[in-house]
Amino acid sequence: MGNLRRIPNCSECVLKGDSVFNNLSEDELLMLSIEKNCNSYKRGDIVYHEGNRMPGLFCISQGILKLYKTGIEGKGQIVSFAKKGDIIGYRSVLSNEVACTTAQVIEESVLCFIPADVFINLVKTNSKFSIKIMRLACNELGTANKLITDIAQKSVRERLAEILLILKDIFGVDENNILQISLTREEIANLVGTATESVIRLLSEFKTEKIIELDGRRIRILDEKKIIKIGNVY
Repeated sequence: MGNLRRIPNCSECVLKGDSVFNNLSEDELLMLSIEKNCNSYKRGDIVYHEGNRMPGLFCISQGILKLYKTGIEGKGQIVSFAKKGDIIGYRSVLSNEVACTTAQVIEESVLCFIPADVFINLVKTNSKFSIKIMRLACNELGTANKLITDIAQKSVRERLAEILLILKDIFGVDENNILQISLTREEIANLVGTATESVIRLLSEFKTEKIIELDGRRIRILDEKKIIKIGNVY
């Protein structure tokens, strides 16, 4: 973690996307800018651990993080990602419970920490902001329920195909159709919910079938229609 020479301006961030903070007034955004604390993080840095008491939440100004739960024998199960404009840790703040996941940086990031009392005050005083937070929490719950269902009912091959589509939907592709996120084979395996060796084998099969191309961690999608069919995503 490192200090920043220039603190990101909340108003600038809000104007650049569909931020949960875009219903705040100029005075509220100014207050947020004054109260927050921003730092830079390198790949591999842990922002907070599962079981931690959360004194506030984090807003991602830059970068990508993975959120995972630790299971049997310390193996991690990735449950979601957070990218620019997302907030993490807010549900623990709202429920006054410990963090249910660990947040780890996978692409150099700039995170802004917002104290719990500042966030709670905004929830209490700005109804539009409150509704947006509730919708965000409901969407995340729906995504988590779908993940549980897929792990229980789909084969590893189906889940891997669906994960490739999810990564494309979240992070997009460049002009060469290469996914705009770089994950290790172990991280993909944790996301799919299987062994690393299985992911390596299946990615090789997808490559042989000319569904994707591989260049280290870079994955290029060649046949999205076939991936949709394999993943049983309709």
